[in-house]
Amino acid sequence: MTLFLMASGVTLVIMMAGIDLSVQAVASMASCILAAYLQQLGFLAIPLAVLGGALAGFIGGLASTKFRIPSFIATLAVSGVVISAGNWFSQTRSVNIPGDLSATYLDWAIGEALGVPNEIWVGAAFLVIVSAGLGLTPFGRLVRGIGAQERAVIASGINVDRTKIAAFTLSGTMAGVAGVVMAARLGSGSPTLANEFLLPAIACIVVGGTAITGGVASIWRTFVGALIVQVVRIGMTFMGVSVFAQQIVFGFIL
Repeated sequence: MTLFLMASGVTLVIMMAGIDLSVQAVASMASCILAAYLQQLGFLAIPLAVLGGALAGFIGGLASTKFRIPSFIATLAVSGVVISAGNWFSQTRSVNIPGDLSATYLDWAIGEALGVPNEIWVGAAFLVIVSAGLGLTPFGRLVRGIGAQERAVIASGINVDRTKIAAFTLSGTMAGVAGVVMAARLGSGSPTLANEFLLPAIACIVVGGTAITGGVASIWRTFVGALIVQVVRIGMTFMGVSVFAQQIVFGFIL
């Protein structure tokens, strides 16, 4: 589900014919913030980590819209800054999360409810929330409209830049949530924790049927794509295929 959480945020940006290449770095940074500050701040470390992701997404969106920098360049630059921030928070090492702290503050991500891992419940909750936001709110209609025909939306007098910045911010937020869940599951935060997740995340979106040119997408499609990609990942793991070789496979899929 961490893969889906990350991909769901990027879906919003791709729907507007953009791209967010910073999500893996943002997820890693969020894991570092959580692991570094959980003992000091307790539960507050969770929203702090997610807020860090949202801020990174906001900066990427701001650079792309206000300075007219192509989104892949803007988010690639943000990725470099975020990687450095993750190294600073973690002092360039993996930071372990003590078991008692995990049991106290992170049980919502690592425990079980009704015999189902809580990670699945978290993913399902965000699936419903983000899908409802796209299908039932003016923001969702604007995202689709910008992807389908941006000039027509601008001609209608709508502030396109504000919508784009909001989408990038949500993408960073979802990457932050993915980083928190990843750190909770693994019991540690690391500046390289999500390094191999960018290509599979984009593959989820494309396999699900989202158009890179924008306008045609849904979170449910990304969810189905994530299931397909995850089955491929698990199958390759059981076959003994290394993580690096798996990237070759996802490159071919993409």
